[in-house]
Amino acid sequence: MQINSKRLFIWAGIVALLLLIPLIAMQFTSEVNWDFTDFAIMGAILFGLGFAYELIASRSANTVYRTAFGVGLLGAFLLFWVNAAVGIIGNEGQTANLLYVAVFVVGLVGALISRFKARGMAYTLFTAAAIQMLVPATAYFIWPPPVTSWSPNVFGVFLMSGFFAILFMVSGVLFQKAADSSREIPQ
Repeated sequence: MQINSKRLFIWAGIVALLLLIPLIAMQFTSEVNWDFTDFAIMGAILFGLGFAYELIASRSANTVYRTAFGVGLLGAFLLFWVNAAVGIIGNEGQTANLLYVAVFVVGLVGALISRFKARGMAYTLFTAAAIQMLVPATAYFIWPPPVTSWSPNVFGVFLMSGFFAILFMVSGVLFQKAADSSREIPQ
């Protein structure tokens, strides 16, 4: 299958509508202060996610596979956005937040090694979920609370990491279900 250009235009429209949110918010509050670069980067990221979804999901007729891929992308996007915007451990400037890059590396390498096959993607997402929870555990020992601000608190950091891990686990379970239905991505 090939990517439907009409669907890419729909994604571009969705991205434009989403970017209206901070643009409108800037008219009413000084808390939102985006410049052109912020809009360009967020627009590129959002459109890139839509493009990636269309590229990979268009290769499978399996709805469960498509849903799994969408949930995994959503989890990765939200992890990136939250970590870059405000940070998960302390603030966005805390060195400990760089450990979350490991989750993205596992996801990318696992997807490439498995060639986006459902069973391999399931293993990849389960591993990403485990790494997601290992990051705050590792950071806790390297940068304990007296050394590093663990805002909101240690429990909050683990809770937030758990939210992302659950998204990755849900995606992994859906990929497992897609693999069990034996409709893998065509060779």
